[in-house]
Amino acid sequence: MKQSLQLKLGTQLTMTPQLQQAIRLLQLSTLDLQQEIQSALDSNPLLESDFDEHAGESHQDQNTPAQQAEERTESAPEPQAESTAEGDWSSDIPDELPVDTRWDDIYSGGTSSGSAETEEYALEQRNAVSESLQDHLLWQLNLTPLTDSDKQIGEALIDAIAPNGFLDTSVEELAESLEVDTDEVTAVLKTIQQLEPVGCGARDLRESLILQLRQLPEGTPWLEQALTVVGQHLDLLGKRDFRQLSRRTRLNETQLGEVMRLIQTLTPYPGEVFGGEEPQYVVPDVIVTRKQDRWVVELNPETTPKLRINDTYASLIKRADNSSENNYLRDNLQEARWFLKSLQSRHETLLKVASSIVEKQQGFFEQGPEAMKPMVLANIAETIGMHESTISRVTTQKYMLTPRGVFELKYFFSSHVSTDSGEDASSTAIRALIRKLIDGEQPRKPLSDNKITQELDSQGIKVARRTVAKYRESMGIPSSSERKRLV
Repeated sequence: MKQSLQLKLGTQLTMTPQLQQAIRLLQLSTLDLQQEIQSALDSNPLLESDFDEHAGESHQDQNTPAQQAEERTESAPEPQAESTAEGDWSSDIPDELPVDTRWDDIYSGGTSSGSAETEEYALEQRNAVSESLQDHLLWQLNLTPLTDSDKQIGEALIDAIAPNGFLDTSVEELAESLEVDTDEVTAVLKTIQQLEPVGCGARDLRESLILQLRQLPEGTPWLEQALTVVGQHLDLLGKRDFRQLSRRTRLNETQLGEVMRLIQTLTPYPGEVFGGEEPQYVVPDVIVTRKQDRWVVELNPETTPKLRINDTYASLIKRADNSSENNYLRDNLQEARWFLKSLQSRHETLLKVASSIVEKQQGFFEQGPEAMKPMVLANIAETIGMHESTISRVTTQKYMLTPRGVFELKYFFSSHVSTDSGEDASSTAIRALIRKLIDGEQPRKPLSDNKITQELDSQGIKVARRTVAKYRESMGIPSSSERKRLV
């Protein structure tokens, strides 16, 4: 084969560090973005926050925070007699950063580039929990007058209590491991079962409910009947076989309803009061409001950073000075301007995507989830002229505050289901209709999945029974037999 040289022309997107930074900022959540900004402020002396010093200017300027950041960037000190640099490093910054690219195969790093110490501290703060169930029980145990041996047994029992509040091992096993009599362990266990929350240390659900009922005042109405139902007929109660339960307890429907009302005040798993997950506070990235008969989308000013170039340090840059100090300032000025440009690009892209979502889902804002239209990433990508991967990055962990609540941007995307009218219905709308039907059902005769399917069919929405069951389970709604109530 003969060797030869050939010239070819083609276009290719080069993933420069600046472009990588722009795309990385685009996919960061609000909390991660704040950490990234703080890291940039700590490492770059040419970048500073603009919260207090220019508060008066920000009130006078009605432009958006992103535009203010751009104006401050463009208004960095111009060359004086021999100050500032030639401007070569700023002339290469384009007006718009091409963040719309398939970058997943090139960059797969973390979402924060803060220092290891900062990330560790943030992780500890996120994972910090309040007092645990064991700590709460140990605190009460130390206030209880017990001998040293009994306190040792009590600590072993508390360690063996599961997060739901039940004892996770048998009394015999604990007695054998501690080399004490079973009666001693049982006696200490009864003391622990009287601590708050009542019912902790029970061996099963039946014992937990009985412990809670016995803590009620003696004159509590229907207390004896509730003890009978829980102690002897808990299996029928679990199956919600109220007809058989009424026959066994010789209580009519009204009386049984009163007993059920008392039992429903109890806590099946008392330890869950301490075992729940910490609340996750969400800060919305965009805010949607109604103004003059139209929906307006704005960036949340609380999450929009206010940054500027440090004029003092920027004025120290001298032309034709290749000293290490001057090069250091020049490089940091370049990085600061790129960072501000990346932030501006992030905010503009987020605002475009959010505005397009609101425009296509106006039915949701006007009527609620039942009017949600089917929409996929490709619909928004086609509207604003970006790639689906860019839309995916923008809508991940970004939240929108609306008059109907706070929603993640991904909430507005859903698949479609065909209807009799020939139009497509959103799976989110179908879920909302299912919940609406269940909320309006009679507690004594809850709607079965087949009945819900028929109700949807009467509204022109054809879905299979298994689809209704899948949607119902995804919303955490139990089956009709489990939803049956007497009260």
